[in-house]
Amino acid sequence: MRLDVLLLSAALAATTAVAVPVTASAATCYGGAVTKHYGDGAYFGPYTASGRCTDINLRLTAGTSDWVDACVVFIDHSSQCNRWTRVPKGPWRTIATDVLDGTHFEVIVGVPLEGDDATVQIAF
Repeated sequence: MRLDVLLLSAALAATTAVAVPVTASAATCYGGAVTKHYGDGAYFGPYTASGRCTDINLRLTAGTSDWVDACVVFIDHSSQCNRWTRVPKGPWRTIATDVLDGTHFEVIVGVPLEGDDATVQIAF
């Protein structure tokens, strides 16, 4: 029975050790986030993708809106959105995946009701 406890402890320790780099990576990515206020504009950027994140992420942190819709325009290749993503207040959401370092882009944000305001953070 003692051997089972030791094996379980070793398995948990190995799992915990693997999870730490993911958290550190996310902290580095989100640590470089920029804060923007909808109402000052709906188009934010241009930005250049960095090595901090492999994706472009957005979160709604404040304002009267419960959610925003967001999309990314890769301005060197298109004037169209990649896709619209609904982002609720609170958690980070990925709005573009596997973005290469050096890629130029803008983020478009929309609110549900005229007169709503929103503060968002963009990590890239």
